[in-house]
This record gives sequence, C-alpha cells and structure tokens, in this order.
Amino acid sequence: MKIISILEIIVSILLIIAILLQQRGSGLSGAIGGSSLYSTRRGIEKKIFWLTIVLTIIFLGLCLFDFFIS
Repeated sequence: MKIISILEIIVSILLIIAILLQQRGSGLSGAIGGSSLYSTRRGIEKKIFWLTIVLTIIFLGLCLFDFFIS
C-alpha cells in the first residue's frame, strides 16, 4: 500500500468521527419552536466544526494528489 492511501484512510476515519461528533441541535425543543433557526457555535462545537472543514480540505487534497500522480 502506498503512503498516500494510508493517509487517505486515516483522514477519512477522522473525518467520519468529526462529522458524527457534531451536535444536531434539532431536539424536541426545535419541534415545539423553542429554538431559533440560527445559533452560533461556541467552544468545542466551533473547534469540531473547523476541524471538519480542515479534514475535508486535507482529504480532498490527498485524493487529488493521488489521482494526478498515479
């Protein structure tokens, strides 16, 4: 296995974990009307959100690099 393929697998697993850790924010209060449509991300939510974006960019870059090199 190439090192790029191993890195793609590692980044994809981390990306899946980061996506699953994000809070949905649509509980029972959303059905009743207790929450607004827009809420700001704070603390760990914001860090996980940005981590997801960074991991997505890294994964896309690795895939494109692997595609054009091989």
